[in-house]
Amino acid sequence: MSKASSPDQIPLNVAAPPGFDAEVIPIHLRCSEDPKVSHQILQPEQLRQRIQNPPQWQPEITDENRHVIAADIIAKRQAAGKITQAAVLIPLLLKEGGLSVLLTQRTQHLHDHAGQISFPGGRMDPEDITPENTALRESQEEIGLNPANVEIIGHLPQYLTVSGYSVTPVIGLVQAQTEYLHDEFEVADVFEVPLSFLMDPANHQVRIWQSEQGMRRFYAMPYENRFIWGATAGMLRNLYHLLKV
Repeated sequence: MSKASSPDQIPLNVAAPPGFDAEVIPIHLRCSEDPKVSHQILQPEQLRQRIQNPPQWQPEITDENRHVIAADIIAKRQAAGKITQAAVLIPLLLKEGGLSVLLTQRTQHLHDHAGQISFPGGRMDPEDITPENTALRESQEEIGLNPANVEIIGHLPQYLTVSGYSVTPVIGLVQAQTEYLHDEFEVADVFEVPLSFLMDPANHQVRIWQSEQGMRRFYAMPYENRFIWGATAGMLRNLYHLLKV
């Protein structure tokens, strides 16, 4: 959390500067003592039931997802046009060995979150009636994901990013495609990570970055040669909280 004394003083945009390397930020905490999500819950039918009939749970308050503690302030900023509505798809691929999450590596020249790992998605267009429409449209545009291959099973609470986006994470079960034709302007690569890996808190790290604007605490989930962090890791952490209970 920033050094600001109240939510109204918290700067909305404390995004990392150009060239920021999150991977070199020291690990503050490993979450290995938290319970991992059971193998049974990670089966498609059980996961569908959990998401569509959730138990009582609370999204985690992170340095980015501040609307949980400052909803009135966020509403005022949204009315002033300082927050952009967006949606992403959390694509859960139906694979023989278990569900995998389809992720993208953003290109280095983008204005927001350049080079970071993210879910396919983006800002809502005026013609998008729902966040689901946005998530499916953007996924088709960015990685060539056929909407007919996606079964929307629910969504997570909105997630506020440091770059000023209020993101609705839409969850979908996806029939895997043989290839993904990604938009080379926005997407450098498309890859998969086993859902079981991401839902095991032994693979969750907390890192703390000290800047002139104060301290920023963020999650990271390194996988092989990929470094998943920031908003993407924060949304995955909320999926973990939903599924662990």
